[in-house]
Amino acid sequence: MSNPPGESIQLPIHDVAFGGKGVGRYEGLAVFVPFVIAGESVTARVTRRKKKFAEAELISVDEASPDRVEARCRYFGGCGGCAYQHIRYGRQLEMKGAQVEQSLRRLGHFAEVPMRAAIGSPNEYGYRNRIRVHAQGQTVGFFRHDRHELIDIEQCPIATGAVNRQLAALRRSGREDGDYILSGERREYFVQTNDAVASALLDHVRGLVAPGSKTLIDAYSGAGFFARELAPGFERVIGIEENERAVEYARRLAAPNESYVAGDVAIRLGEVLASVPAGETCLILDPPAAGAEGRVLELILGAGPAEIIYVSCDPATLARDLEILCRATYKPRSVTPLDMFPQTAEIEVVAHLRLSETEALDGPD
Repeated sequence: MSNPPGESIQLPIHDVAFGGKGVGRYEGLAVFVPFVIAGESVTARVTRRKKKFAEAELISVDEASPDRVEARCRYFGGCGGCAYQHIRYGRQLEMKGAQVEQSLRRLGHFAEVPMRAAIGSPNEYGYRNRIRVHAQGQTVGFFRHDRHELIDIEQCPIATGAVNRQLAALRRSGREDGDYILSGERREYFVQTNDAVASALLDHVRGLVAPGSKTLIDAYSGAGFFARELAPGFERVIGIEENERAVEYARRLAAPNESYVAGDVAIRLGEVLASVPAGETCLILDPPAAGAEGRVLELILGAGPAEIIYVSCDPATLARDLEILCRATYKPRSVTPLDMFPQTAEIEVVAHLRLSETEALDGPD
């Protein structure tokens, strides 16, 4: 690529990668450009050039996709929160599903991926029940997408009305510099950010559980979101969570067949798995974005619970972990994206695994 940083180039966009940037090629080099759609031709300015790729900023869309729409937020394009407000929502869902499949094929080395259609959000905007904003001097808002600089935000269109009212109150207050979590209600532990999609996630997971499963182990159980709601379908439910406040909350609401273990999953999972019949056990894994620790995967492979429902917020770490679990022991039965964060590049994914030797007996999902 002969063009140095600062020069303008014209190129077609053939894909949008996980993270939200479009991918084009110019003189044999991959070029990443934000706020574009596959099938468009654009003019972009090169901002950084590496040996194998370059990054550029969008100058103009020369041939627009029919899926391009007007963004609802006046800060879009500068704010680092949203990546897809310029794309029709149905196309966003298709893109996210393709990104999950690509990650599993490329990073997990799966020849075939049993993808299901992405489950969308009933609300494309006004769905976030929690945001984190930053305050510095007179500025309250989010960082720019391209550099560590705050943008002053008066209102966030993807946040709920209650959250935006808190934002307005914070802006009026005599606040100190720092980070602030704005939420519709005070919580001391993690909860899903989109209530409607969280409900759909729960329904989807409930529908995956095989008949005959008697024990549910919920690893990284938080305050018991899955364990508590799914408990009526099991004889025994065990949650494992290192956040002691979340465990205390879960214990207060627990049914007689629920119990919660406080501690690191990598330390406590082995003893929990050893205490239950593997052939009647469903394991839910809902780790943070970094994925499951290697020790956790070792414990699972050693115990061999009959099925695993892996809930992930990062397709790359999901692909890494599924490759390990599915080398010989498990087989993926379905992979379903859920759009917990419309207009953003984030993706929630549920992968359903069963022991390979039981595949012929179980039948299709």
